Amino acid sequence: MTTEIAQRIIVPLDVPSEADAIALIDQIPQVQFWKVGLELFVSCGPSILEQLKQRQKKVFLDLKFHDIPNTVAGACRSAATYGVDLLTIHATAGRPALSAAQQALQEGAQSAQTAPPKLIAITVLTSLSLRELALDLKIPLELPEYALQMGLLAQESGLNGIVCSPHEAEQMRQVCGDEFLIVCPGVRPPGSVTGDQKRAMTPTAAMQAGANYLVIGRPITTATDPQQAFQQICTDLVSA
Repeated sequence: MTTEIAQRIIVPLDVPSEADAIALIDQIPQVQFWKVGLELFVSCGPSILEQLKQRQKKVFLDLKFHDIPNTVAGACRSAATYGVDLLTIHATAGRPALSAAQQALQEGAQSAQTAPPKLIAITVLTSLSLRELALDLKIPLELPEYALQMGLLAQESGLNGIVCSPHEAEQMRQVCGDEFLIVCPGVRPPGSVTGDQKRAMTPTAAMQAGANYLVIGRPITTATDPQQAFQQICTDLVSA
């Protein structure tokens, strides 16, 4: 297992308490990059971020901001002080909100004398299907085209990258270039249960499609041996 590959796999701390999170972090010490989402952050706040930083882990703060420009700017200005590596906002918040969020991150980081997080936009949630996009949300575009438009909006607004299904990663990489970060959830090793992920892909295929980072949760965290499951994914990626 190479350090470079290990740092490209982000494991979600999808647990209800700080104690559960710390137990999981310490159970899989090989994991270098952890995701803190809404459930855990609402439960325990920024103290879990300090726990991760004390262990010299990278942090993806996945709060998916979606509000008016002034509100997301304020949230990003505060989040910049946490010293996390990645932060999310919904692309559907719109161009003014995306631009305001990016500017506020720089301001917050400067005042805190820390490096700003890389701000990445959610394009289309991987739990959504083409049918739901069309019938429930009344979006007339094909799903890959809509995701690409959201990615371009994020790039034009000065963001560092996007979150998209691995199924959209290849086209996103071709259009947005090599410097644009692509983070892919909905990644499942062969034989894994996809759960609520509607547009899943294997780790090797997702990397080959152009992903910089893979978000892989339950196949690791609910495995009989999480350490072995993580190591096997890394081994498979190195061998690909």
